[in-house]
Amino acid sequence: MNARLLDADWRSACGELPGGERPLWLDDDVDEDTATDVRALPEGHGLCAMDVGVRAGTRALLQGVSLQLAPGEVGAILGPNGAGKSTLLSVLAGLRAPDSGCVTINRQDVAPERAHALARQRAVLPQETAVAFDFRVQEVVELGRYPHHQHPARDEAAIVQAAMVATGVAAMADRSLASLSGGERARAQLARVMAQIWEPSADGAPRWMLLDEPTAALDLRHQHETLRTVQRWAREQGVGVLAVLHDPNLALRYADRVWVLDGGVLQSSGPPAQVLRPALVQRVWQVQASTVCAADGVAQLLIAAGEPLTSGKEPT
Repeated sequence: MNARLLDADWRSACGELPGGERPLWLDDDVDEDTATDVRALPEGHGLCAMDVGVRAGTRALLQGVSLQLAPGEVGAILGPNGAGKSTLLSVLAGLRAPDSGCVTINRQDVAPERAHALARQRAVLPQETAVAFDFRVQEVVELGRYPHHQHPARDEAAIVQAAMVATGVAAMADRSLASLSGGERARAQLARVMAQIWEPSADGAPRWMLLDEPTAALDLRHQHETLRTVQRWAREQGVGVLAVLHDPNLALRYADRVWVLDGGVLQSSGPPAQVLRPALVQRVWQVQASTVCAADGVAQLLIAAGEPLTSGKEPT
């Protein structure tokens, strides 16, 4: 088992985490281009970041980014390529220490000394989920239960099975991960992440799931099924879910709050329908957009080719 956990992809389960500190409170104004979001969360709850900055040499990857997500909410981080989305998620997960600012989960610093406890409260799905050995799907999902090996649940096998059923991979339990399509592997990895935090914490602390582009390898049907699954889990179990997404329409349909990044700077945040408006979409993504209403009443965006990049703006 230890050999399996040496791979970097399983740091979410292992809990090898750098630190951060203090919670954040955001502004609740809702302006189309600069909307931000301030809410007083219940005492002791929340995934919070304040003024997070990350640098790579002389280049700023993130500059003063703040964020706050409540238990039971689904949040989405959006922006063009190179905007800093994955960097921000890795800092929030504790996989990368910020150069400035701080991060807390449930009012506790995201710090190395809390690594094992944190791994029982929050699970991470990274972009890259390659494995070094030819595991079966069930073995991959079982890896998510590693943080609980000292205090296992009464029926660990049932948790693994339930997570596979929830993500639609139970019928593939005995198949080699290498034999699956990219979308099937993505759903198996989501089952691993869900299994990691399947049961409520003994102390009642909220659980958190951080997903980096969970729909990237999925066809249209499975994109919606995956986000419906995590949204339902958030509602029913009170799990906070934060996902990096590329499609604003998925965020409009499934997210409670969004954060839009460009060039490492937070451009706007708040309820999706108030943030993801045509003017902001054109400014950030350099495409034309218009808002329409789907048959079920959810706002969606029609996207068309935009104007040429303005002078001085680098492609993303």
